[in-house]
Amino acid sequence: MTLIIPKIEAIVGQEHVTTDEEDLLCYAYDATNRHWRPDAVAFPANTDEISDILKLANEHRFYVVPRGAGTGMSGGALAVQGGLLLVMTRFNRILSIDTNNLVAEVEPGVVTGHFQEAVEEKGLFYPPDPSSSSYCTLGGNVAECAGGPRAVKYGVTRDYVLGLEVVLPTGNIIRTGVRTAKGVVGYDLTRLMVGSEGTLGVITKIVLRLSPLPETVRTLSVVFSGIRDAARTVCEIIRSGVAPRTVEYMDQAAMRCVENYLNIGLPVDAGAMLLIDVDGNRPAVETAIRDLTDICDNCGAYQVHVASSAQGAKDLWKARKSISPALYMLGPDKINEDIVVPRNRIPELVEWVDDLRTRTGLTIVTFGHAGDGNIHFNIMLDKRDKEILDKAESAIEELFGQTVAMGGTISGEHGVGITKAPYISMEIGSEELALMKRIKDVFDPNGILNPGKIFPGSSPAAARSHLLQPAKNTTPM
Repeated sequence: MTLIIPKIEAIVGQEHVTTDEEDLLCYAYDATNRHWRPDAVAFPANTDEISDILKLANEHRFYVVPRGAGTGMSGGALAVQGGLLLVMTRFNRILSIDTNNLVAEVEPGVVTGHFQEAVEEKGLFYPPDPSSSSYCTLGGNVAECAGGPRAVKYGVTRDYVLGLEVVLPTGNIIRTGVRTAKGVVGYDLTRLMVGSEGTLGVITKIVLRLSPLPETVRTLSVVFSGIRDAARTVCEIIRSGVAPRTVEYMDQAAMRCVENYLNIGLPVDAGAMLLIDVDGNRPAVETAIRDLTDICDNCGAYQVHVASSAQGAKDLWKARKSISPALYMLGPDKINEDIVVPRNRIPELVEWVDDLRTRTGLTIVTFGHAGDGNIHFNIMLDKRDKEILDKAESAIEELFGQTVAMGGTISGEHGVGITKAPYISMEIGSEELALMKRIKDVFDPNGILNPGKIFPGSSPAAARSHLLQPAKNTTPM
């Protein structure tokens, strides 16, 4: 370590490298609340610096882990085998916004919400909206292929990435994709990189597709006495041909947590609530609201409320975005999964979860992007209670098995990282996994970039061990 740090300082500047214990502890965490201490943290500012660092890593065989804002939910930005953490927050420029061709070029450290505000000022729209958009970064969104509530209508991050500049693990620099509306020349390396969780390269520039800003947005809250009616309504909405911008779901436990947290008048005795946005031109939006109201009434909703003002809509969305922090009123620790099932299986899934809650006695809360079948499944617990933690891990494995049996996937937007790596073979076959490993080896022949992610190799308990205590680094730098 002592020999390598001066070489890294020579690349990025001494003031942009830290080995101070306090700093290392701060960067040992992400949103999973697991923690692995890196050996050093560097803050590069340009593509050439990253290239030089990765070449150095290959020469001296130390690990490099890229990191954005550290908001990931699967441990993708944790230095699980030590090494150098490469923090991308100095890459924070919006390089261009082309209002004629609806294209923007950005650096990966740009905060997603800041970018959305910048393009909206020009009458444009960047739809992907992860719940952490006010502080997560576009580079992290691309690495995880982030989604969000608006994915039901507009798709996920992958659908908006036209091209990339990437530093490969070898230090070589490539540019993928196009700046045009379409292009089919060669293999689509752009789509391979999106969602690769920082294992195939370090993204340094992103070319994004934009859309015109919708003229208006209206918000509805729909309340049901039972979970099944809410789930069935989602299927009916999608089948109807109405194209809502969001269809969000909250169960009773989620509503009660948020009400205790915010005191905003949520219907805490209800079984479930849907939060629906509709956007477009005004006549089309008004028609959609009438159609949605009829559908919800026919499916058993006992209250359909249309927000009468922008502030009213903002208050409803504040409730939705407050679920995650509010849940900590139920327990000091959280296991958070983001499974997806075909939309017509949502009613069956929510009933299965209700049965799981009864059988296990665990504190389980569900909410999420019901419009595309993406349900966030949360177990609130105290990590010091080993018996409860073991029971929770068994419940997660059972959840994943049920999800795959329903034709679903174990992650819709959070990624695999470390938390789902032990379970990936439940969904992906041995031949496919072997091919993925060969791809990784081609890009990263020395295995220096973001090791320990995606591929199975540890038990579920090992993947979650940091709920209990820190792990020791296994690879000195």
